[in-house]
Amino acid sequence: MAELTTLARPYAKAVFAEASEKKALDAWSEDLALLSAVSADAGMRKVTGHPSLSSKQQAQALIDVCGDKLNEAAKNLVAVLSENKRLALLPEIAALYEEMKAQLQNTVDVVVTSAFELSSEQAEKLTQALKARLQCDVRMTSEIDETLVGGAIIRTGDLVVDGSVKGKLSKLAEAMKS
Repeated sequence: MAELTTLARPYAKAVFAEASEKKALDAWSEDLALLSAVSADAGMRKVTGHPSLSSKQQAQALIDVCGDKLNEAAKNLVAVLSENKRLALLPEIAALYEEMKAQLQNTVDVVVTSAFELSSEQAEKLTQALKARLQCDVRMTSEIDETLVGGAIIRTGDLVVDGSVKGKLSKLAEAMKS
């Protein structure tokens, strides 16, 4: 994973610079999300990795599936990535780009995994608390994992706060072993 990030970072930085210069951050987000989804498809991976197809044919196949939704710069990106045998990096490029965009906009994405669905009041309180703690705008999404028993796990970037019953029981079990 770290190797993919290392390979994808220069491309993501170049796309971000282009998007910033042209004031097209949201448009690039859409293009990269589409390219990421299409390139991650198992059928498309077979096409873009097929040894008998030239890099131009592989790039064109990806562009054709996306239809007229891509701008010329995004099509150029696909061509460059294909020429360098890097089409598999598109999901990582998209993720890095979104991180750069969020940092510029002083926004952070937070995923809250809980044993039960959060009420809108709980979600709002948690969002406000995270906003105060992280000192930036928070875009929160929630997931349900009934195996947590209770509590929640909060993830944003490298920060993970495990307040789940399952996590606390695991810590207790480890402490009792030592």
